[in-house]
Amino acid sequence: MNVLELSEQEIVRRQSLQELRKLGIEPYPAAEFPVNAYSIDIKSEFVEGEQREVTIAGRLMSRRVMGKASFAEIQDSRGRIQVYVTRDDICPGDDKELYNTVFKKLLDIGDFVGIKGFVFKTQMGEISIHAQQITLLSKSIKPLPIVKYKDGVAYDKFDDPEQRYRQRYVDLAVNEGIKETFEKRATVLRTMRRFFDEAGYTEVETPTLQSIPGGASARPFVTHYNALNVDMYMRIATELYLKRLIVGGFEGVYEIGKNFRNEGMDRFHNPEFTCMELYVQYKDYNWMMSFTERLLEQICTAVNGSPEVQVGETIISFKAPFRRLPILEAIKEKTGFDLYGKSEEEIRNIAVNELKMVTIDQSFGKGKLIDEIFGEFCEETFVQPTFITDYPVEMSPLTKKHRSMPGLTERFELMVNGKELANAYSELNDPIDQEERFIEQMRLADNGDDEAMIIDQDFLRALQYGMPPTSGIGIGIDRLVMLMTGKEYIQEVMLFPQMKPESKIPQSSIKEWAEIGVPENWVYVLRKAGFNLIQNIKDEKAQGLQQKLGEINKKYKLEYEKPSLDTIQKWIETAVSRN
Repeated sequence: MNVLELSEQEIVRRQSLQELRKLGIEPYPAAEFPVNAYSIDIKSEFVEGEQREVTIAGRLMSRRVMGKASFAEIQDSRGRIQVYVTRDDICPGDDKELYNTVFKKLLDIGDFVGIKGFVFKTQMGEISIHAQQITLLSKSIKPLPIVKYKDGVAYDKFDDPEQRYRQRYVDLAVNEGIKETFEKRATVLRTMRRFFDEAGYTEVETPTLQSIPGGASARPFVTHYNALNVDMYMRIATELYLKRLIVGGFEGVYEIGKNFRNEGMDRFHNPEFTCMELYVQYKDYNWMMSFTERLLEQICTAVNGSPEVQVGETIISFKAPFRRLPILEAIKEKTGFDLYGKSEEEIRNIAVNELKMVTIDQSFGKGKLIDEIFGEFCEETFVQPTFITDYPVEMSPLTKKHRSMPGLTERFELMVNGKELANAYSELNDPIDQEERFIEQMRLADNGDDEAMIIDQDFLRALQYGMPPTSGIGIGIDRLVMLMTGKEYIQEVMLFPQMKPESKIPQSSIKEWAEIGVPENWVYVLRKAGFNLIQNIKDEKAQGLQQKLGEINKKYKLEYEKPSLDTIQKWIETAVSRN
């Protein structure tokens, strides 16, 4: 990187880096630093009168120099603590350079330092560390956006959502509460795994690249497998592989992993997301509802200390039991229309002419029509956990038909805070019925439904060997964490959500500048002066441009040979002729 592409502070920090090396201090030492204490523990374990010796390490987050003594604040992986630094304590001999030069001038906010010293309480009552040794562990050459306050106004806040998600490492370093969200996410996953493991179920891994995108209705990402010379799909679900394992004899299997759906992005959706799927033999969807209630109540209690969590202004209770409501009853309750027994055309007529829905497409089959009606009129109304049950067979190509209600299936979706959190079935294990359902999905695909399922012949073959009665469930981990942490955007609970490509300032290339006669070193000077595009210089006067370039050359001590007025005039004339 050319020095002129750096900010003023970045240049100063790199100069400090070189000064440290001249003093014989390695800014990035390799040796282990033996940390034996952490900020929060030091404070909680403090005993008045006890001179406890500690060794901590972390980022330098603030510094107040007061002559021969200073206060600093160190942020480690668990919190922050004040450090008291005196010149004569860290420089007991005649050489005071470590304090006067290194600590006061060459260390910067954001640097990682190690501190050895003892714990004490200041006259202001703040538990602190009295430093006896300071070691530079890693130099920060890019300034952190530390919030500063003046007259009650905050400056340099790092709160732009796009910046925060794109540079999560900075977000975690400077914004309070961000790390806590992801620690809670880890608690969700840890509690879920423990719950399944204690039930005797086995965590497994299935392929991410699949020859057929099965197990859900969604548009897949397509890639090419060079070694096999075939197109492959990023998985949209783990379902069909996990059920193969039930066929193979596992009692219960689960997987927590990434799925990929080539669809929209919004506050509730990310194309790459984390999902948990669980399948247990000899169970049905009624058992799975009770199991899910216990699971979510335990997770909420582990994360928040109680089965209740506040999301916005609403208190959501995961205390079992949850309400159970058939989907057609929910639609009747919210719209007044009873869709049970209605044909595809009758439902389309109700949606278009009675409910005045403008999202209805001619390619929609019966299941898709019902799903659209439920989504528009019902879904958002279910705030407290509610099991929506007994979906029509057209909506559920992998689900067992209802044992007592023709045309319906033994399926539920768990709605919480107006969104689907979980989807579960009494799994279809009749291979002939399954094949007929797949064929119907292909009919929908032929009619233009690009989310319809593809027939998985190997899965059908597995079912023909026999799959025991099984219940399965999928839970969206990202949405679950949103609920457990009270976050409104899925990006807040994903460490690195997918983002649009970062926008860049348009610039003429080095090659393009060379075509009008500008040497590479002067291209960076021109850019520093604000001339990013060749056409930017066409209205300049040669003498004025020469002066601007000369000022930058002098300021940054570049010692470049100054181009003559005739040379600069030729640059300008050539730039004009190119337009």
